[in-house]
Amino acid sequence: MTEQIHKTIIIGSGPAGYTAAIYAARADMKPLLLTGMEPGGQLTTTTDVENFPGYPDGIKGPEMMTDLQKQAERFGTEIVFDLVNEVIFSEEEKGIHTIKTSNGKEFKTYSVIISTGASAKYLGLEDEKKYAGSGVSACATCDGFFYKGKDVAVVGGGDTAAEEATYLSHLCNKVYLLVRRDEFRASKAMEARVMKTQNIEVLFHHELEGLSGENVVEKAHVFNNQTGEKQELKVDGVFIAIGHKPNTDLFQGKLDMDETGYLITQPKSTRTKLPGVFAAGDVQDKIYRQAITAAGSGCMAALDAEKYLMQIFD
Repeated sequence: MTEQIHKTIIIGSGPAGYTAAIYAARADMKPLLLTGMEPGGQLTTTTDVENFPGYPDGIKGPEMMTDLQKQAERFGTEIVFDLVNEVIFSEEEKGIHTIKTSNGKEFKTYSVIISTGASAKYLGLEDEKKYAGSGVSACATCDGFFYKGKDVAVVGGGDTAAEEATYLSHLCNKVYLLVRRDEFRASKAMEARVMKTQNIEVLFHHELEGLSGENVVEKAHVFNNQTGEKQELKVDGVFIAIGHKPNTDLFQGKLDMDETGYLITQPKSTRTKLPGVFAAGDVQDKIYRQAITAAGSGCMAALDAEKYLMQIFD
């Protein structure tokens, strides 16, 4: 029996992966999509999504991902609920790539679209899980609108935290910025912007130790790591801004990455350094990290893969 070789396999099931699947399926590439351990990606942990075009009344994150899955399946995408644990890339033009999963399956393909995303880093507090979607967020651009006119806290001292605090200052009444050291890790320009913003109060040497509230966040419990003094901040939301980790461990030593692990693609393209291997979404985008930009790059990856496959099958 001849071993099946897929035209394209998509690794990851967030907005980038499903959009790539929709475009690939419509181009008769008969894509196979491997969901990973979190089918639907980060949006399945989000409650309301109100900034994705086409949903004038907003939509629940899990519901939107179910819609994207159904749309991909409608055009013939084969979806396998499995976790990839090994990839063997061919370095040859028109070569065949091998993908192995935790369930012992092995797939061969002419092209691979990597859309494994990036995961927000959290502090590891139980309350972060308890209030996820009910006052705890890792994305001010995504969720800041829900806290318009309210008081919030941002945790972190780097550029991400400074940017989140500044963004929220335009929406919120008061922003507390909790920095665990005695100085910022952010650039001097970002630090200066924070310090001159009147409704941002920077609390150096302060850390978050817990949250409380009736079903939603009402208070942030913080402490001074120099004096031990504890304090309660009355806030409606807490934004954890200590960075993101791209889900690229699988590709270490096989694809080019930047110093923080994001995959490097060619300019104005989703192509990686290897022929037939493409990357889309947050796994290669540390700047925007939005569902809509991930979806857009998923479209690009499918079109790039289609063009690559034309060289093989035409």
